[in-house]
Amino acid sequence: MKKRGILNSEIAKIIDDLRHTDQIIIGDCGLPVPSNVKQIDISLELGTPSFYTVLEVLLKDIAVEKVILAEEMKQHNMALYQKMDLLFSDIDWVTHEEFKQLSKNVKAIIRTGENTPFANVILQSAVVF
Repeated sequence: MKKRGILNSEIAKIIDDLRHTDQIIIGDCGLPVPSNVKQIDISLELGTPSFYTVLEVLLKDIAVEKVILAEEMKQHNMALYQKMDLLFSDIDWVTHEEFKQLSKNVKAIIRTGENTPFANVILQSAVVF
């Protein structure tokens, strides 16, 4: 049995298969998932696991070169906006509608139990050399 790292086999497989410029989304429990995109739903109940907890775990394993967030987070989820602003030095901001359009081209969407507005991020994989 695996004793460290990401234990969820679907998430571990997605991360293992990421190549330079591939994108994934970590999202709240309300984010719509396009029919052509793999959905990994890890929500247990409202709020669990939280968006930020899942993000922290995944960032231990993913080299990220680009982060995309919805502009609406700044106004409707100030607590998360402040955390994201501290965590990432360079953020690409788009409207929530643009974010949903971009979601059609990601490798997977990991839906958390997060139940606060606009708690979604697109992570673009970097190359590690």
